[in-house]
Amino acid sequence: MNLQRFQSKKSASLSRRGFLKVAAGTSAGLMLGVNLSGAQAQEVVDSKLEFNAFVSISPDNQVRVLIKHLEMGQGIYTGLATCVADEMDAAWEQVVCEHAPADVGKYANLFMGMQGTGGSTGMANSYMQMRQAGAAARAMLVSAAAQQWGVPAEQIQVSNGELSHGNHKASFGELAIAASALSAPAVESLTLKSPADFKFIGKAAATRKDSGKQDGTAIYTQDIKLPGMLTAVVAHAPRFGAKLKSFDGSAALAIDGVSQVFAIDSGVAVVAKDYWTATKGRNALVLEWDEAQSETRGSAQILQEYRALVETPGLVAESEGDASGALAAASDVVETVFEFPYLAHAQMEPVNCVAQVNGNKAQLWYGCQSPTGDQAAVAALIGGQPSDVVINTVFAGGGFGRRANPQSDYVMEAARIAKEVQGVPVKLVWSREDDMQGGYYRPAYVHKLSAALGSDGLPNAMQVRVAGQSIMKGTFMEETIVGGIDLTSLEGLVELPYHVEQRQVELHTTETGIPVQWWRSVGNTHTAFSKEVFIDSLARKAGQDPVAYRLALLENNPRETAVLKLAAEKAQWGTKELPEGWGRGVAVHSSFGSTVAEIVDVSVNGDTFKVERVVAAIDCGVAVNPDIVRAQLEGGIAYGLSAALEDELTLTDGKVDQTNFHNYRVLRMNSMPEVEVHILASTNAPSGVGEPGTPPIAPAVANALTAATGKTFNRLPLKLA
Repeated sequence: MNLQRFQSKKSASLSRRGFLKVAAGTSAGLMLGVNLSGAQAQEVVDSKLEFNAFVSISPDNQVRVLIKHLEMGQGIYTGLATCVADEMDAAWEQVVCEHAPADVGKYANLFMGMQGTGGSTGMANSYMQMRQAGAAARAMLVSAAAQQWGVPAEQIQVSNGELSHGNHKASFGELAIAASALSAPAVESLTLKSPADFKFIGKAAATRKDSGKQDGTAIYTQDIKLPGMLTAVVAHAPRFGAKLKSFDGSAALAIDGVSQVFAIDSGVAVVAKDYWTATKGRNALVLEWDEAQSETRGSAQILQEYRALVETPGLVAESEGDASGALAAASDVVETVFEFPYLAHAQMEPVNCVAQVNGNKAQLWYGCQSPTGDQAAVAALIGGQPSDVVINTVFAGGGFGRRANPQSDYVMEAARIAKEVQGVPVKLVWSREDDMQGGYYRPAYVHKLSAALGSDGLPNAMQVRVAGQSIMKGTFMEETIVGGIDLTSLEGLVELPYHVEQRQVELHTTETGIPVQWWRSVGNTHTAFSKEVFIDSLARKAGQDPVAYRLALLENNPRETAVLKLAAEKAQWGTKELPEGWGRGVAVHSSFGSTVAEIVDVSVNGDTFKVERVVAAIDCGVAVNPDIVRAQLEGGIAYGLSAALEDELTLTDGKVDQTNFHNYRVLRMNSMPEVEVHILASTNAPSGVGEPGTPPIAPAVANALTAATGKTFNRLPLKLA
């Protein structure tokens, strides 16, 4: 996992000096926290009695766990609550979860140095933090019980939310007030459970805590209703980069229920009593745009330019040996050019936000993926401090990176509109069409891979050239670009897991007016495809089995070797015959600290094909919630399959062609294959799960199609004709 892209100069680290606790006079409960700001900052926090609370216990025996990451279907509520409950020996039914407030000083992502969800870091950066918070709560409860009962603390038993010793028994709630009066234990004094003693971690016993999704009681942005609330929509420019020249809103204002029409930075806002009235008002606007600085190229032209670029040297990101010289001297060179289109995130819930601005203070309600960035942006707009911006985070209906927009685009739209209608809550709604055509996208890319094979059929030299936009340029993480190299464009191709003595990776970073950002699994969305399809083509050139060929190249890579072998064993690679017209393909890829291998069976019928079965194996360290790991791999596979089979965002003369799911056809239920997931047993710390399942699926399907048809597939989405 390349964490460099998440590092900032203010990177946080977990303090080992101790825990802080506070017992407010009226709260009658126990609250615990872990400081994330380093030793020097800890002294300031100590003196001010400021703390970062993760766990609280109320007298009614409820254990409340504050979750610092956005719950958008990936199961982070359940995962982090599992860590707390296991170390506390709580009863699972007494645990409830809430999103933590926006406060980077208390809830920073330890890998990012800011509060945010992404990069499959939720469990990886919070695993020990939440276990320690649970263990500290347990220790304080035990100490309180020992004092009340006059017995040694080490003789007290804790199980299922109850403490006991002889004839003494008490629930967590009954001891919460007494425990809150005690000093919090230092981290060094805590004794965490050994894996053999886990009750929840690694087990399938924990039911999901992000409840309400099945019966409609879960709260999303669209469910927010506030007194006097208005609804707003925005008319955006038809081309990216165009500016508003003039507008006439008189017809819109004549519609009953439309209250205001005004220009904002991104277009023209229409504010009304409800969504349909606002939309009717937007349709009545007369708009004139200045398109002098707009992007007018189509996606086909952009890809053609990229194809020309990869025929020329780029900036060198990695070089070992003399790959260029070896390729020039080789008598037989394998070359393949790969193309990848722009992709929309197409999350179930379009972006939206409720905002209320009162002078230099603001309050927002939405599925917030990047609290620190959004707080700072809104604070600058209203002339306040980040602490003046209160963010109430609710569930999000999928994100896939879109909600963590580095420009805070839709959040700033909501805040600008709310600033104009001071003191009134406004719900900004983006329709599916707004979301599909309003940016931001996974960039388009072109790769060129070249290799020379040795006498053993294995590559002894490889050259990689990539052309595409940078997702970091122009963002708060632009400092991660070093020497003109945005490593998110190359991750998975640099530090190649396969042993190739001489290799060189080059990058052409392009400029277009099309707004781009990260998409589920970031650069791995395209690098895994070119790498794994190319390796398959080398295996065929050498006349070797694709799995055996990979294992030979992974001789010094035990982790990928183990995962690939597990997938091959479970899929019965080489031992189970397929029906006529079927093909089997394989891909293995590491991302976000985890390794995933996927083996795919496809059936081909003329110019159509169907993915019949996927067998996946993953090494993600400790699988805190195995059911969630399986669900995330299944979801990642479905998401990657959608891009492999259907998804493609195109532009004509600078305008996005797709508007909704009828012409941006996300995966349908009848195209979803049987998926079988196997988790490699591990005692290592948890690593990413939400994204690593996505990268291998498209190359595995492509390789299966090649096995069935003999054709080479070097462009997504995959088409037989």
